[in-house]
Amino acid sequence: MVFYVVKYTSSKAEGNLSLDRDTQDKIDVLKQNSKQNDSIRIYPFNPNFISDYKGYTLGMSVEEIDRLHAFRAQHKFVNNSEEFQKITHVSDSLLKKISPYFKFPEWAKNKSLSQKKIPNATFQRELDLQKGDFQVKDLNTATAEDLKSISGIVEKLALRIIKFRNRLGGFIVDDQLYDVYGLEPDVVKRTIKRFTVLSQPQMEKINVNSASVEEISKLIYLRYNIATKIVEYREVNGSFSSLDELTKIEDFPIDKIHRIKLYLTL
Repeated sequence: MVFYVVKYTSSKAEGNLSLDRDTQDKIDVLKQNSKQNDSIRIYPFNPNFISDYKGYTLGMSVEEIDRLHAFRAQHKFVNNSEEFQKITHVSDSLLKKISPYFKFPEWAKNKSLSQKKIPNATFQRELDLQKGDFQVKDLNTATAEDLKSISGIVEKLALRIIKFRNRLGGFIVDDQLYDVYGLEPDVVKRTIKRFTVLSQPQMEKINVNSASVEEISKLIYLRYNIATKIVEYREVNGSFSSLDELTKIEDFPIDKIHRIKLYLTL
């Protein structure tokens, strides 16, 4: 008796490596976020008033931002690109990239101002001038009526801004206005010419290594399910050694990490 053995082979060649779809999806999200970060538009600004967040988006290091803030704490101003680099020690390549957007007010043409201390009253006046020919108001104390003076902010949006501010416990940086739902970027730009954070809110940062799900979820940027995943991750992997480690958590809002870090501690 003769036996015939029939061997079936797949018509599609399979490699030794298989695609981890979940991992690939996460990589795609990170790539997309990276593209978005790389495409951040820069608008003209006065480099004397660079915040931590603004400095980060420009590509400055923490040390470079701290040098500028230490210089400004003496009520001194930089009046041109060369002085900015001298104070901050930014690289030539970064200076070349951001200096075309530097916008200095008229008083900055007097170079002697950068070499002497300016009285507090004058300092506030110069802050007002660089924002426009009007008195700048505190974003953290502005009323709905105040905000409605901005073209594009109606009653509903004004109340939404205040509600968002209350849930935050107060704005820490002006750019948080971009996080208010329904507030168009052009309206935000008009708003921060008239309103800025003049008084920092008093708040206690949330310790991600000890806080409960309920405590973490109080932060407006973190939904309850994300707070749950943070605590679960901590229980499995131990305490966080860096706030950037939060980005490893599934569904974490990576694009908001630099806002979120303002409210957290280890």
